[in-house]
This record gives sequence, structure tokens and C-alpha cells, in this order.
Amino acid sequence: MTSTSKPIIIIGAGMAGLSCAIWLHRAGRPVLVLDAADAVGGRVRTDVTPDGFRLDRGFQVLLTNYPEARRLFDYGALNLKAFRSGAVIRLADGRETTLQNPLQQPFAAFSALTSTIGSLPDKLRIVSLVRHVLKYTPQELLNRPATDTLSFLQRYGWSEQIINTFFKPFFGGVFLDRELTTASNFFEFVFQQFVTGEAAIPALGMQQLPEQLAARLPAGTVRLNATVAGIVDGSQVRLSTGQVLEGSAVVLAADGLTALRLIAGRSGNADDFLATQSASFHTGTRITTCNYFAVDGGHSPGRNDKLLRLNAAPAGLVHNVAFPADVSGDYAPAGQSLVSVSTHGERGLSEAEITAGVHEELAAWFGPAARQWRHLRSYRLPAALPAYLAGQPAEQPLKLTETLYRCGDWAAYPSLNAALATGREVAEAIIKG
Repeated sequence: MTSTSKPIIIIGAGMAGLSCAIWLHRAGRPVLVLDAADAVGGRVRTDVTPDGFRLDRGFQVLLTNYPEARRLFDYGALNLKAFRSGAVIRLADGRETTLQNPLQQPFAAFSALTSTIGSLPDKLRIVSLVRHVLKYTPQELLNRPATDTLSFLQRYGWSEQIINTFFKPFFGGVFLDRELTTASNFFEFVFQQFVTGEAAIPALGMQQLPEQLAARLPAGTVRLNATVAGIVDGSQVRLSTGQVLEGSAVVLAADGLTALRLIAGRSGNADDFLATQSASFHTGTRITTCNYFAVDGGHSPGRNDKLLRLNAAPAGLVHNVAFPADVSGDYAPAGQSLVSVSTHGERGLSEAEITAGVHEELAAWFGPAARQWRHLRSYRLPAALPAYLAGQPAEQPLKLTETLYRCGDWAAYPSLNAALATGREVAEAIIKG
């Protein structure tokens, strides 16, 4: 077997690995994708309960103007359903304020509000930032000098009021980082994406994204339930069964910790490699727990307004609440509603304790009937997103040795766009040789 006839072995059938596989396949290169899971998707998975609820593993949306998503996905086939631009914000004193189109039509959205969210100068600064981000391409924003997001907002001149009642609840939920320590260049990029696109979900759940990509690959390209135990020489992969697969190159499309573990187990100069390269493997993570509840009856607690609910109270267990079945009716069986409740950070609580605490906070928000909402499932995601702090470049080296590459948002910045982009870039590097 010649080197060109050997497949490129991709470890991980998440969004980065599938993106890499698609671009290599389009160029006529043989590919083998390995994943220990029972389905494609990595962190982008959807479970269907016996009674017909669709539960994404963590509250996730597709920002429709992501450049890489627009390159790869058939949006029509996904049957995307969009959330409305805006949010219902529960203030610390229990009052609610509704913001409609706060980023896409900022002055109109904020002009009718009282000072509960922000002052007139705050509203004008939203308009100013919209104009600012629209002057740049997405990549130019990611390449801008960065501080942390909170410092960026303060230096821009926004009041603590609007930072606490809008930016922390909204972007803290996007970043899984209530304190807004995330790099400001990524904030500018995400802000632009919300201004120019929609937040949407495929009608049948987020797993439709990886399944659409996997369906474009030849039968047998993706091997599931295949656990990789280590990498040998950078071009051979050893499975947990002991089988050794030989490729022309190996692509690590896994998270930073898994990638380091696999590299550390390889023969040869592993120690030298780790000494020189491990600093570029960012392994810090953002933690979230997504709790799902079912509500009986024909009336949704979300009033079918398709708006996200944000909690501005900093000490609250609940960070945000969404009603996915209001956006896509396929997320719940007829006559029932689905409630997604996200909590962020390491709480040190059991699932039962989190569920009880969430029930009490929901009752204060939606009324005593919320205590009776039926708990379906909780997903604790200790590595939901990689941390992305000021000073980290928007992309780390993707070529590690002559035959070993890596891709994924862990090698760039925490988003679906980064996963897809790095997969494409690795494919292009392999094709170029």
C-alpha cells in the first residue's frame, strides 16, 4: 500500500473531525474517522426520550452567519428554526424587562426602556459598537488586540447597570463565563455574529448538523465505538482492542486533554514533543449543567414568544431558560412543552440538589406551578467549551509533526465556527503537502 492510498486517520467525529473529513473527501483523499461514541457529533448531540422529547446535550444554537457554517451546511435541509432576537431579563428585584432586537436594532430596542437596563449614553454605545464591528471581517475581529471582555466594556464607557443587567446575563451565557474574563476580540466577533445573523436550531435537534456532514461521506468512512488508545510514530493509531491502523497522516480532532493524552502515549520522542508543544494545548474548560423539564398542557410557560430568558441576579442558580419546543415543535410531543434551564460553573451540588434548587427559582419566576414541572434529564458538561482568555491567539499551530495534525475549537477559540474552520485548514494543509 502506497502512502497516498493509505487513509488519513481522523480521531474524533465531532464538528472539527467531520469538517476535515468532508474537505479531504472533496479533494479525493481517502479518510477514516474514528470515534469512541455511538454516534457522530462530539459535543453536538441530541437524545430522543421514549416519549418523544428531543434533548440537546447542553443548550446550543447555530449562529447562522458563521462563515464556516455557511460554507458547509445546507440550511434548507436542516429546516432551521430561529429564536427571536432579544431576551426577557429577570432583574435582581424580580421584575422583568423584555428586550426585542437589542443588537440588530439597538436604538429602537432600548429607546422604550427605562433606566432599569441602561442610560441613554449606554444605548448610544450599543449603536456605536454595532457600527464598529460591521467595519471588520470576522477574522479581522478575531485578530484584534484583546483584553478581557469586562475590561473592554468598562473602557468603552458602559455603566455597571447595563453590564450587570444585559452583558453579563447575555454574553455570560454565550461564553459560560459570568465574570466575562473571555477575550474581548472574541466578544467583538460574537457580537458581530448576533448583529448579522440569527440564533437558530435545526427542527430535529442540533445533532442534525454533524449527521448532515457524515451523510456526505462514503459508507464505512466513520467508525463508531472505536476507542483510540494511542498514536504510534505519528502515522499509526492503536485501538483499545490492540489493533493498529496505519495511515498517511493522523489528525487529532479531540479536546486538548484527550489530544495530549494520546500524544503522550506514543513511542519515540513524546517527552521532547510535550516539552516543546504542550504549552499550546489549552486545556482550561467552561462548565455548565443543562436541566430539562416537561410541562403538561397546551400552553407554554414561554408564551410562544421564542425569546430567551436571562437571570440578571448574579447569585442565582439559574442562568438562562429557553423553551425549544416554542421554536421547533418537533422538540416535544403534542400537548407538552420543553424547558431548558442552564446553570454555569462548578456548584458542588448533586443532580437532585440542583433540580430542587432550580425548581424553587423557576417557581419564583414562573409561579408555583413550576414546582410540578417534570424533570426529564440533566447534563453536566465539565468541558462544554474551552476557556479563551486575553493573550491567546485565535489559532494555535495545527501541524504538530510531518504526519500529525490537530483541529478543533480547542486549538482556536470556543465556537462551532472555529471547529469547522480548523478542520478545513488541516485538510488544506494535508492536501497541499
